[in-house]
Amino acid sequence: MTQQLVRYSKILSIVGDILQVQVPEASEGEDAVVRFKDLAIVEAEDGGKAMAQVINIVRDTVSLQIFTGTKGVSTSATVTFLGHPMQTIYSPNILGRVFTGAGDPMDTGPDLSSDPQVNIGGPSVNPVERIVPTKMIRTDVPMIDVFNCLVESQKIPIFSVSGEPYNPFLARIGIQADADIVVFGGLGLIFDDYYVFRKTFEDAGVFSRTVMFVNQASDPIVERLLVPDMALAVAERFAVEEGKRVLVLLTDMTAYADALKEIGISMERVPSNRGYMGDLYSQLARRYEKACDYAKGGSVTILAATTMPGNDVTHPVPDNTGYITEGQFYLHSGVIDPFGSLSRLKQNVIGKVTREDHSQIMNTMIRFYSESQDAAQKQAMAFDLSDFDHQLLKFGALFRERFMDINVSIPLEDALDLSWKTMAECFQPEQLLMKQELIDKYFPKDVSAEAPAAPAEAEETAEEPAATEESEQEAHGKAAAQ
Repeated sequence: MTQQLVRYSKILSIVGDILQVQVPEASEGEDAVVRFKDLAIVEAEDGGKAMAQVINIVRDTVSLQIFTGTKGVSTSATVTFLGHPMQTIYSPNILGRVFTGAGDPMDTGPDLSSDPQVNIGGPSVNPVERIVPTKMIRTDVPMIDVFNCLVESQKIPIFSVSGEPYNPFLARIGIQADADIVVFGGLGLIFDDYYVFRKTFEDAGVFSRTVMFVNQASDPIVERLLVPDMALAVAERFAVEEGKRVLVLLTDMTAYADALKEIGISMERVPSNRGYMGDLYSQLARRYEKACDYAKGGSVTILAATTMPGNDVTHPVPDNTGYITEGQFYLHSGVIDPFGSLSRLKQNVIGKVTREDHSQIMNTMIRFYSESQDAAQKQAMAFDLSDFDHQLLKFGALFRERFMDINVSIPLEDALDLSWKTMAECFQPEQLLMKQELIDKYFPKDVSAEAPAAPAEAEETAEEPAATEESEQEAHGKAAAQ
């Protein structure tokens, strides 16, 4: 294109990583010289070059975000626009490869410079191309598969706090999920976290179906904004062109929002809630809405970790995320919280593509666990506990051990069977309050709970007056005989 040969040298300002250059406005009928999100090359006076991206256009003033920062760049630099937005490599050769936030390979694999590239950051899918999601993605995590199913084309975050094992948990879902391809996007990761993800994928033997885009904490912050778009652009291509079921893993979306805030402050934009820009919701929605079950293709499912500063769910990032996504998983104290977690699409698959007892098991187990929490509270306050309270306490301990621990890995059908076994060890069949045909079919006959002590004591108490009455009658009889 012609504009690739034109250099613009009127630098207006350099603030942080933002450079502003004056570009003449296009005349009527002419194509624009520069467009939003276009790439540019900034060449310093000493010959050094840096890649930049257009982030704002106001009449003849164009703002550029320089990837590697403005160190060494002066007002004597020149800017050359490339005429296209950021692109990423897309071909079957990218499977099993690791890329930086700028889209360059960071492993020792073969050169991919001749492979085709696709633009990133395109619009979301036309609604007429979508179908209602009806397929489940099995993760072998009981707290997800049994209680809050992950459905194809779902967009759902993992709400957690710093220090929780959400990254190892996300990596385990990546290797256990029954997806055709896993696309990983790391945002501001320290090297240890990046290494954990890569090592986990390699050791599990799934690296050949994985693509990784990694922005480390020491990398330029602008690359942090490109990683989700790159990961989603590649996922979209695999789903549409090859009909693959793609699972996109992103961590941590709070780091993405912080990068948006930092760049907004550099551009002197007026901040909104807690310093974040007013377009935070739309920026997050543009990425999450890429999740789709294509009528003529595969699907894209998004599972993203989102940390809550100060464990505050009203923080702008989790708060806005909750309005966009279809539920959430709460990870705290090393477990998935069954009360705060929610999957709004689980009703599309429970009992339809899963076993007939799935819905009843889910509701009954959560009911008993909720009651066990009440019993534990009574115990902590030194109240007298009934025999049913002791049954609930036993159930609560088994539930946490067998289901809530995020290290537990078990297929869905085995988890449902284990649910029946756990209830049978703690309760009598009549205490379950479930459909009798399901109890007759699935309740283990070889496992039975100990009979509650309260009814037995009641029987003994009920028998005592009768025995006393008989003794009195015998005494009256003897007296009359005498």
